[in-house]
Amino acid sequence: MKITFKLFAMLADHLPNEVDGARRDGNVIALDVPEGITVQQMIDRFSLPAKLVHLVLVDGAYVAPADRAARVLREGEALAIWPPIAGG
Repeated sequence: MKITFKLFAMLADHLPNEVDGARRDGNVIALDVPEGITVQQMIDRFSLPAKLVHLVLVDGAYVAPADRAARVLREGEALAIWPPIAGG
């Protein structure tokens, strides 16, 4: 099944230029993933550091840390992840 995977700010460095024939477009890549894959499995698949995985959205809906292992991705969804952002 196809999903869109987006990594923002410093997390974009963890997104390879190509995955299974899919090419990265900036900080976004369209991926074929197995049915039943969870948000946490995607985080693990790309070795994203836990301390940098702060804001996680699926199609714009927040996924709390406690829900990431159970939240199964569906065909056509977009998974977006941001690190903590500091500013002033």
